[in-house]
Amino acid sequence: MKKLLLSILLGVLLSQMQGVFAHAVITDYSLKLTPIHANKPDQVELSFNSKIELGLSQVFLVRKGDKHDLLQITNGNKQGQIIIHIPALEIGDYALRFKVFAADGHLTEDIIRFKVSQ
Repeated sequence: MKKLLLSILLGVLLSQMQGVFAHAVITDYSLKLTPIHANKPDQVELSFNSKIELGLSQVFLVRKGDKHDLLQITNGNKQGQIIIHIPALEIGDYALRFKVFAADGHLTEDIIRFKVSQ
């Protein structure tokens, strides 16, 4: 009986610890399948494993010369999905640098590089 109680207690403690180490991890993004074409505004979808606090999150377009432009972001149709609104861009190399806060308050920062083609 004592072993059973200890096992249950350990299981409860371990299940509670998962939330302590949670972060918003990117699970998918639309640039994998859909490239951005030159001179046309577009959007990029990022999907995370947890809900994102949009008001505390930022996404920057990084241009040649390390120039950062803050981009508009909105919630997607699914939980953990955000839509990034991309302005019309010239052909070249770019990156999206994002800082997102998960609903539990953890910060995640990453960068996604991409090319704009014809």
